[in-house]
Amino acid sequence: MRAAHLYYMQDLTMDAIARELHTSRSSVSRLLSHARASGLVDIQIHSPLDAPSRLEREILERFQVTAHVVPIPDRASDVDRLERVALSVARILGQFFDSNMTMGIAWGSTMNAISRHVTVKQTHNSQIVQLNGAGNMSTTGLGYASEILGRFGNAFGAHVQQFPVPAFFDDPATKQAFWRERSVSRLLEMQGRMDVALFGLGSPFSEVPSRVYAGGYLDEADYASLSASGAVGDVATVFFRADGSTNGIPLNERGTGPDFTVLRRTPRRICVVAGSSKLASLHGALRAELITDLFVDEGTARALVSEA
Repeated sequence: MRAAHLYYMQDLTMDAIARELHTSRSSVSRLLSHARASGLVDIQIHSPLDAPSRLEREILERFQVTAHVVPIPDRASDVDRLERVALSVARILGQFFDSNMTMGIAWGSTMNAISRHVTVKQTHNSQIVQLNGAGNMSTTGLGYASEILGRFGNAFGAHVQQFPVPAFFDDPATKQAFWRERSVSRLLEMQGRMDVALFGLGSPFSEVPSRVYAGGYLDEADYASLSASGAVGDVATVFFRADGSTNGIPLNERGTGPDFTVLRRTPRRICVVAGSSKLASLHGALRAELITDLFVDEGTARALVSEA
C-alpha cells in the first residue's frame, strides 16, 4: 500500500521509492505489480471527455452494442491478440460484477486466458455458474472447467456452481431426462436469473483453436452435420448460422449450453473476441442479438465495421 501511494499519488520514481523503503528497485516493481493484481490499485483510462473512439461509436450505431476496442498492432498474431484482449477484460471485469450478483461463464480458450489475469475484487453473496457441460469421450472436463471457474470465484470471493454433465449428450432424450432432474434444473434456473454472462465465440476458422473444436468434443459426423447446417460458430456449445439462427441444427438438440432465449434475458452479455478469423462468428452472434458489450481487438473491429 505504501509503495502504491508513493508511486501513484506522490509521483515518486521507483528509484526514489526504493531508497525510501530501503529496498531494491526490482522489489518496488514487484510491489506495484502486486498492488494492481490484488485490487489495491485500480487503473482506469478515460478517453477525452469520456467519448468513445470512432470505431466504438460506429459499432454502437450499427449494432447497438457497447464496444471496448483494444489497441493492438496489425502485425500481432492471433495468440498475442487473445492474450492482450483477455488481459484488458480481466482488468476491468469488476466494473460489471458485484455483490448479490450471478455471472455465467462459458469455458473455453478465451475464458481460460481471461481467468489467468482477473483482478481481485471481494464481493459477498455472489455466484459464478458454469453455462455448459465439459465432458467428452476421453475426459469428464471437470478439471479444465473447474480451474477456469475457480479463478473467477477466487478473484471475486464468489461461490462456484459447476455443471457436471457432458458437453454433448449422445441422445437428445437423455438430455431431456437429465434436465428434469432437480439437481440439474436448479442450475438451469440459476442460468435463467443471471445478471452477467461472459463468453467467447467458438469458431472452426480461428487461428487459436476453439476448445470445442480442438478438444475431442466433435467427431467427423458432427463436423459434417454442422457443415450441412451452415453453422459458423457457437456460444457455450450452442451453434448458430451466419444469420444468427439456431433452429434445425441437430447438434443443438444434444448440446448442454443455454438456449439463446435464456442468454437474451440476461441484462449484461459480455462477448470477448480476438482475431479476424472469428468475424463470421461475430457477425452471427450480433445478428442473434446475443451481445450487449463487446471486447475486441482493433484490427477485428475495423474489419467488422468495414464489412458492415
